[in-house]
Amino acid sequence: MDLKKIFLKDACPTKMGGQAVLDGIMMRGEDRNAVVIRLPDGSMHIKTEKIKKPGKWTKLPLIRGVVAFISSLVMGTGVLMYSAEVLGNYEMEHGEVTEEPGRFEKWLTDKFGEKGAWNFMLYSSVVFAVAITILVFVLMPTWLMDLLGKVTDNAILLNLAEGVFRIFLFILYVAAISRMKDIRTTFQYHGAEHKCIHCFENGKELTPENCHEFYTLHPRCGTSFLMFVLVIALVLFSFLGWPNLALRIASRLLLIPVIAGLSYELLKWAGRSDNWLVKILSMPGLYLQKLTTREPDDGQLEVAIAAVKAVMVDKESPCIEGICDKEGKLTEADPEKPEDAGSDNGNKEEGDE
Repeated sequence: MDLKKIFLKDACPTKMGGQAVLDGIMMRGEDRNAVVIRLPDGSMHIKTEKIKKPGKWTKLPLIRGVVAFISSLVMGTGVLMYSAEVLGNYEMEHGEVTEEPGRFEKWLTDKFGEKGAWNFMLYSSVVFAVAITILVFVLMPTWLMDLLGKVTDNAILLNLAEGVFRIFLFILYVAAISRMKDIRTTFQYHGAEHKCIHCFENGKELTPENCHEFYTLHPRCGTSFLMFVLVIALVLFSFLGWPNLALRIASRLLLIPVIAGLSYELLKWAGRSDNWLVKILSMPGLYLQKLTTREPDDGQLEVAIAAVKAVMVDKESPCIEGICDKEGKLTEADPEKPEDAGSDNGNKEEGDE
């Protein structure tokens, strides 16, 4: 790993960031998000939406990290669901086999309308994902480490074992899902997102050839944020001793917002600095990115470039939805979605990719 290719000396860090979705990329700019999805016929589907400006109190240190974490979960789940919907609609329009909506989904649509059903599925998905994450990566490790309590009563050793086990569990999970074909493709789009942002921040023309010059690793990646969370949790919990299981579970849950806030501040610092301490602190997250990114092909880089260019337009430009070209410009509008239909969604705070 050549850190000079990650912490680029002449780069100009920006607020640009995004995430990989199903067969595509979501990119976030100054005033709007863009989701670009590669359809099976090779064309690219785009949707842009204006970003709702967060209130002043949400920009306070530590608090902004919690706000960014929650909004990222909601927006990230939303764009994943949207990419699945776009690909599903393509299959239906071209007579390919696709699943019919279930009875519960039909009931939700009839009862609350399409928008209400969408919001219910979105927020219930976020709640379910958070609940499973807390159960598996927060509560289960501290519960399992009770077994070590029969061997030693050293609080430092027990907390260290819990933290290391939590990190091991997370890495094992990422390594396992990376073997799935669809996930490998998503990780390629993740790599394309990073390469494109590197290229943009270094002032080079956005072409697949130029993007290929850069690493798939980026110091401001959300994967690094997750690693910061795991490491900070290990350190912070070590100061709490080793009380009974109920108190440990309560302390872990109560400190989640604090850990998220601290991790976000550390990520922001890592994104705009390149001193030796930042590089050392960033190493675990960068190595984890080797699992969550893959080398993209030219077509995947074209999707990333279109997404970046779509958010670099004038603030007065209307939001769009439909088929786009390689410049992120609309070539065929969605007949069911009027131009400038983008709502103020996705108030993700700056700093994360």
